[in-house]
Amino acid sequence: MTEGVFGRHSGHEQVVYCHDEASGLKAIIGIYSTALGPALGGTRFYPYASEDAALDDVLALSKGMAYKNALAGLDLGGGKAVILGDPATIKSEALLRAYGRFVQSLGGRYITACDVGTYVQDMDLVARETKFVTGRSPEDGGAGDSSVLTAYGVYQGMRASADHAWGVPELAGRRVGVAGVGKVGHILVGHLVEAGAQVVITDVSAPAVERTRAAYPGVEVVSDVDTLIRSELDVFAPCALGGVLTDETVAALRAKIVCGAANNQQAHPGVDKLLDDRGILFAPDYLVNAGGVIQVDDERHGFDFARAQRKTTAIFDTTKAVYALAKADGVPPAAAADRLAERRMADVGRLRSILTV
Repeated sequence: MTEGVFGRHSGHEQVVYCHDEASGLKAIIGIYSTALGPALGGTRFYPYASEDAALDDVLALSKGMAYKNALAGLDLGGGKAVILGDPATIKSEALLRAYGRFVQSLGGRYITACDVGTYVQDMDLVARETKFVTGRSPEDGGAGDSSVLTAYGVYQGMRASADHAWGVPELAGRRVGVAGVGKVGHILVGHLVEAGAQVVITDVSAPAVERTRAAYPGVEVVSDVDTLIRSELDVFAPCALGGVLTDETVAALRAKIVCGAANNQQAHPGVDKLLDDRGILFAPDYLVNAGGVIQVDDERHGFDFARAQRKTTAIFDTTKAVYALAKADGVPPAAAADRLAERRMADVGRLRSILTV
């Protein structure tokens, strides 16, 4: 590592390394903030190239969750966890339950859920060892797959972006490129097709592409993300892993709007300025993809799908508010979203200093 431990973890309340040699568990839990409540965020199971790469990811993702939860109006802080390794080869009951023991040891400061590489059935196993878990299967009293409302929220953010860019909250006739048609992207394609959009897709997984083509035969397919970025699009929707928006891809991008489900889409903090300078409207990812965390938070209070969907629909109005603030302050939308989230963390978080009995 090139930075000191505290420098690298700057702004984070707690970073926990978890290791159980017998099961093969190697995990890192990052807690960015508990100003608004316990830190909720999913568990990503991924074959990272190195421990440093895993640490970088959990630090970025946990900070993003704090902002996401604040902007979504939830009484939750931000956290995230990563399990190092290929879930296809090392995931097991013992490993997941060992992980649950570590989550339990934090005493509720961190609440986990699903993310890339983990599913509701995995959370059911984690829940055998901890009560601080959500995103469970309906058979075990949970809300099921949070991808449903994640995709719905992205769709609402896209409608708000269309309204800002073109004056109408409609996507009929618009050409939308979806990069990644896994759990969330596949459902998003369904919303877009139903809305009358022309949809172009790509994914590194051939089965994911075929599944989407089978469900929606009218979609077009291109070979890779670079080809999609250079295509004639109205909207580009990154729905796979983050970092897709680089200096090079922004220069090549032909879409008017970027609005997708992937976390941490910008490769570095200056990308939002590059997009703004090119007149490309960027819907902050942690704003529009908050439907999933709204769903898993609702599960903690006795899940009601209609209630959770109603809260997720509000992403449309929040997105419009972010664009209005960006225009008023003369800043890119990502900066405006940060300001709204930070304002809520400061204003509401301050109330926790008032002693109650």
